[in-house]
Amino acid sequence: MKIKSGLLKEYAAFLSFLARLADLIAIFLAACTAHLIHFGNMHFSAHYIIIVVAVILLVLIIFPLFGIYSSWRGVSIGHEIHRLSLAWGITWIGMALLEVVTHTKHTHSSYWLLLFIVAGWIYLALVRVGLRKLTFFLRKNGLNRRDIVILGAGELGCAVVKKLQDSAWTGLYASGFFDDNLNLQGKTIENVPVIGSLDDLESFIQQHVVDEVWLALPLRAEKKVRDIVRKLGLYPNIMIRFVPDVFSFDLLNQTINEVAGIPVLNLNQSPMVGWNRLIKAIEDRILGIIILILISPLMLTIAAIIKFTSKGPVFFTQQRHGWDGQSIVVYKFRSMYLHNDQEVKQATREDDRITPIGRFLRRTSLDELPQFINVVQGRMSIVGPRPHAIVHNEKYKTLIISYMQRHKVKPGITGWAQVNGWRGETDTLEKMEKRVEYDLYYIENWSLFFDIRIILLTVIRGFINKNAY
Repeated sequence: MKIKSGLLKEYAAFLSFLARLADLIAIFLAACTAHLIHFGNMHFSAHYIIIVVAVILLVLIIFPLFGIYSSWRGVSIGHEIHRLSLAWGITWIGMALLEVVTHTKHTHSSYWLLLFIVAGWIYLALVRVGLRKLTFFLRKNGLNRRDIVILGAGELGCAVVKKLQDSAWTGLYASGFFDDNLNLQGKTIENVPVIGSLDDLESFIQQHVVDEVWLALPLRAEKKVRDIVRKLGLYPNIMIRFVPDVFSFDLLNQTINEVAGIPVLNLNQSPMVGWNRLIKAIEDRILGIIILILISPLMLTIAAIIKFTSKGPVFFTQQRHGWDGQSIVVYKFRSMYLHNDQEVKQATREDDRITPIGRFLRRTSLDELPQFINVVQGRMSIVGPRPHAIVHNEKYKTLIISYMQRHKVKPGITGWAQVNGWRGETDTLEKMEKRVEYDLYYIENWSLFFDIRIILLTVIRGFINKNAY
């Protein structure tokens, strides 16, 4: 059997060493940048040298614990930067504890320290991007690539190949199918040849370079799968992967973990678990409090105008579904005249229930400012799927697949659907389907940077929208 003589491991070890070295250089350059900006020179006193050395030592200890130097094959750059941010944050928590223990908190400039932290994060992130560019170059030239054969050329196998081809940056290359269907053998599917039957696999790997074998077979082929795994056990250099048939299901954030020693596949897990939940909570509470303080004069002005221009309360409150479908009370500025209609109706463009000031508030989305109170309370997030009226949830949950999966995160003031124009009245099923599609995309791809992107897009594109009325 042809083996690459540890070529992959050699490149992996080289890239891991390169990443560590680049990180140390990045931290040193960050310290120099902070010194140059704050002091205007590069003359480090003993106190500052000790801080830089301590940070480097902590990084060498903490970063590996977060998998920073593990293989990033198949991991998105967003996820890697997210992991880096956590590790960098923990590093500085460690530094803060060291300063408390050693009583050295006041031996340096706080402004210099802030510059060091920010510059360090930027340079470390750039290292990740640079290393990605290097690995892409290596993989494009046939290095650091993993050759995969796929057992099963059915719908599942084809879906796997498409995913791999769409993710060429991973360096995972599908070199061939093996399938017992005689009608498929000798053909090419998705530009990948069907080399032979499952029984031909062993002779093939004895004559060709194969790094991984992916089993894309139906569950009913259990006996065949067991036999294949047993035979491949003779080749310890080959990674065996089983691909569960999840492509045919409309799933959300499927993940695999261990429960009571049993490997389980989670089919609709919320992204807000563990560190993600903590980061999201910190983001919402800190930004929510800051924004609420900044907009409080505007909110008081709007409240006074509403009070003096129409009868009724300043706030409109309504029960909505929150995280996991729990009932929450959502605040808005009242934008309609008081009426006795008990039926919940969406506002329309020429709705005569809307007050003159209410029309302006709805047009500019200023009626939603009180929802920052909901954010500070912990009921809502700044970014997330918009909360719909409960009666609308009851209507659409039977019409749209995965509609209620929107509630796997807290509802938000703004969201991915809104910044892409899917807001306002949903007078057709297609409009609601599109909004749900964007909401689920947000949940499946959530990251702190995705939230920041949506917040920036909300500010840049403005709160005014042709669909808001």
